[in-house]
Amino acid sequence: MAHHTIRQAVPEDAKYISLLAKINFSESFGNLFSSEKELRLYINEKFSEEKMKASIENSENIFWIAYAQTLPVGFAKLKKDMPVPDTHYKEAAELQKLYILKDYRTEGNGNQLKVDFFEEIQKLNIKHVWLKELHTDQRTLNFYKEHDFHKHHSHSFTIGKEDFVFNIMMKTS
Repeated sequence: MAHHTIRQAVPEDAKYISLLAKINFSESFGNLFSSEKELRLYINEKFSEEKMKASIENSENIFWIAYAQTLPVGFAKLKKDMPVPDTHYKEAAELQKLYILKDYRTEGNGNQLKVDFFEEIQKLNIKHVWLKELHTDQRTLNFYKEHDFHKHHSHSFTIGKEDFVFNIMMKTS
Protein backbone atom coordinates (compact mmCIF):
# COMPACT_ATOMS: atom_id res chain seq x y z
CA MET A 1 0.00 0.00 0.00
CA ALA A 2 2.56 2.50 -1.17
CA HIS A 3 0.01 5.23 -1.86
CA HIS A 4 -3.05 5.81 0.27
CA THR A 5 -5.38 8.69 0.97
CA ILE A 6 -7.86 9.43 3.73
CA ARG A 7 -10.77 11.78 3.45
CA GLN A 8 -13.94 12.50 5.38
CA ALA A 9 -16.71 10.19 4.19
CA VAL A 10 -19.90 11.41 2.52
CA PRO A 11 -23.27 9.63 2.29
CA GLU A 12 -22.36 8.24 -1.14
CA ASP A 13 -19.57 6.26 0.56
CA ALA A 14 -22.11 4.24 2.57
CA LYS A 15 -22.00 1.32 0.12
CA TYR A 16 -18.21 1.02 0.53
CA ILE A 17 -18.29 1.48 4.29
CA SER A 18 -21.07 -1.11 4.61
CA LEU A 19 -19.04 -3.66 2.65
CA LEU A 20 -15.79 -2.85 4.49
CA ALA A 21 -17.53 -3.19 7.86
CA LYS A 22 -19.09 -6.55 6.98
CA ILE A 23 -15.80 -7.97 5.71
CA ASN A 24 -13.76 -6.64 8.61
CA PHE A 25 -16.20 -7.74 11.30
CA SER A 26 -16.38 -11.23 9.79
CA GLU A 27 -12.58 -11.46 9.57
CA SER A 28 -12.02 -10.11 13.07
CA PHE A 29 -14.85 -11.67 15.07
CA GLY A 30 -16.44 -14.36 12.90
CA ASN A 31 -14.50 -17.16 14.58
CA LEU A 32 -15.97 -16.14 17.95
CA PHE A 33 -19.54 -16.87 16.89
CA SER A 34 -20.84 -20.41 17.33
CA SER A 35 -23.43 -19.83 14.60
CA GLU A 36 -22.63 -18.56 11.11
CA LYS A 37 -26.32 -17.67 10.73
CA GLU A 38 -26.24 -15.46 13.84
CA LEU A 39 -23.07 -13.75 12.59
CA ARG A 40 -24.68 -13.03 9.19
CA LEU A 41 -27.88 -11.72 10.77
CA TYR A 42 -25.89 -9.41 13.01
CA ILE A 43 -23.61 -7.94 10.35
CA ASN A 44 -26.39 -7.56 7.78
CA GLU A 45 -28.50 -5.60 10.27
CA LYS A 46 -25.70 -3.67 11.97
CA PHE A 47 -23.80 -2.72 8.82
CA SER A 48 -26.53 -2.31 6.20
CA GLU A 49 -25.93 0.35 3.57
CA GLU A 50 -28.99 2.27 4.81
CA LYS A 51 -27.73 2.23 8.40
CA MET A 52 -24.27 3.34 7.35
CA LYS A 53 -25.72 6.20 5.28
CA ALA A 54 -27.87 7.39 8.19
CA SER A 55 -24.86 7.17 10.49
CA ILE A 56 -22.68 9.20 8.09
CA GLU A 57 -25.43 11.83 7.87
CA ASN A 58 -25.72 12.04 11.67
CA SER A 59 -23.92 15.19 12.83
CA GLU A 60 -22.78 13.39 16.01
CA ASN A 61 -20.56 11.11 13.90
CA ILE A 62 -17.46 11.67 11.83
CA PHE A 63 -16.44 9.05 9.28
CA TRP A 64 -13.22 8.86 7.31
CA ILE A 65 -12.61 6.49 4.41
CA ALA A 66 -9.20 5.27 3.27
CA TYR A 67 -8.16 4.36 -0.24
CA ALA A 68 -5.15 2.48 -1.57
CA GLN A 69 -4.86 3.96 -5.04
CA THR A 70 -8.58 4.00 -6.02
CA LEU A 71 -9.69 1.02 -3.90
CA PRO A 72 -11.50 1.68 -0.58
CA VAL A 73 -9.59 -0.34 2.03
CA GLY A 74 -10.66 1.01 5.42
CA PHE A 75 -12.66 3.46 7.44
CA ALA A 76 -12.89 5.00 10.87
CA LYS A 77 -15.91 6.25 12.79
CA LEU A 78 -15.78 8.69 15.69
CA LYS A 79 -18.87 9.33 17.82
CA LYS A 80 -18.65 12.80 19.37
CA ASP A 81 -19.99 13.58 22.85
CA MET A 82 -19.81 10.01 24.15
CA PRO A 83 -18.86 9.86 27.84
CA VAL A 84 -16.53 7.05 28.85
CA PRO A 85 -18.74 4.33 30.41
CA ASP A 86 -18.51 3.85 34.16
CA THR A 87 -16.28 6.91 34.64
CA HIS A 88 -16.55 10.61 35.41
CA TYR A 89 -15.17 11.48 31.95
CA LYS A 90 -18.14 13.17 30.30
CA GLU A 91 -16.35 15.26 27.67
CA ALA A 92 -15.16 12.45 25.43
CA ALA A 93 -15.55 10.85 22.02
CA GLU A 94 -15.63 7.18 21.14
CA LEU A 95 -13.58 5.76 18.31
CA GLN A 96 -16.25 3.20 17.41
CA LYS A 97 -14.64 1.74 14.33
CA LEU A 98 -11.18 1.62 12.85
CA TYR A 99 -11.29 -1.05 10.17
CA ILE A 100 -8.70 -1.83 7.53
CA LEU A 101 -9.02 -4.80 5.19
CA LYS A 102 -6.87 -7.69 6.34
CA ASP A 103 -4.73 -7.74 3.19
CA TYR A 104 -3.83 -4.11 3.81
CA ARG A 105 -3.36 -4.49 7.57
CA THR A 106 -0.60 -7.02 7.06
CA GLU A 107 1.36 -4.77 4.73
CA GLY A 108 3.86 -2.42 6.35
CA ASN A 109 1.71 0.61 5.63
CA GLY A 110 -1.34 -0.78 7.46
CA ASN A 111 -0.09 0.71 10.71
CA GLN A 112 0.66 3.99 8.95
CA LEU A 113 -2.94 4.14 7.81
CA LYS A 114 -4.10 3.79 11.43
CA VAL A 115 -1.65 6.50 12.46
CA ASP A 116 -3.07 8.74 9.74
CA PHE A 117 -6.58 8.16 11.14
CA PHE A 118 -5.30 9.18 14.59
CA GLU A 119 -3.85 12.37 13.14
CA GLU A 120 -7.28 13.24 11.70
CA ILE A 121 -8.87 12.66 15.11
CA GLN A 122 -6.23 14.79 16.88
CA LYS A 123 -7.10 17.73 14.64
CA LEU A 124 -10.49 17.81 16.40
CA ASN A 125 -8.87 18.67 19.79
CA ILE A 126 -10.98 16.21 21.78
CA LYS A 127 -9.91 15.91 25.41
CA HIS A 128 -10.62 12.17 25.86
CA VAL A 129 -10.89 9.58 23.10
CA TRP A 130 -11.85 6.06 24.05
CA LEU A 131 -12.58 2.76 22.34
CA LYS A 132 -13.60 -0.81 23.05
CA GLU A 133 -11.24 -3.58 21.99
CA LEU A 134 -11.64 -7.31 22.46
CA HIS A 135 -9.58 -8.23 25.52
CA THR A 136 -7.95 -11.19 23.75
CA ASP A 137 -6.72 -9.24 20.70
CA GLN A 138 -3.23 -8.59 22.03
CA ARG A 139 -1.82 -7.36 18.71
CA THR A 140 -4.43 -4.60 18.45
CA LEU A 141 -4.25 -3.75 22.16
CA ASN A 142 -0.48 -3.34 21.82
CA PHE A 143 -0.97 -1.08 18.80
CA TYR A 144 -3.28 1.21 20.79
CA LYS A 145 -0.88 1.22 23.75
CA GLU A 146 1.89 2.35 21.39
CA HIS A 147 -0.35 5.30 20.52
CA ASP A 148 -0.89 6.37 24.13
CA PHE A 149 -4.16 4.59 24.82
CA HIS A 150 -4.30 2.87 28.19
CA LYS A 151 -6.70 0.30 29.58
CA HIS A 152 -9.19 2.00 31.84
CA HIS A 153 -11.46 -0.95 32.66
CA SER A 154 -13.28 -3.92 31.10
CA HIS A 155 -16.82 -4.02 29.78
CA SER A 156 -19.06 -6.96 28.77
CA PHE A 157 -21.10 -6.94 25.60
CA THR A 158 -23.59 -9.46 24.23
CA ILE A 159 -24.43 -10.13 20.59
CA GLY A 160 -27.22 -12.68 20.29
CA LYS A 161 -26.06 -15.70 22.27
CA GLU A 162 -22.42 -14.63 22.39
CA ASP A 163 -20.81 -12.77 25.29
CA PHE A 164 -17.67 -10.71 24.78
CA VAL A 165 -15.33 -8.88 27.13
CA PHE A 166 -13.81 -5.66 25.83
CA ASN A 167 -11.13 -3.47 27.30
CA ILE A 168 -12.10 0.18 27.46
CA MET A 169 -8.97 1.96 26.19
CA MET A 170 -8.61 5.71 26.65
CA LYS A 171 -6.32 8.45 25.40
CA THR A 172 -6.17 11.86 27.02
CA SER A 173 -4.83 14.86 25.15
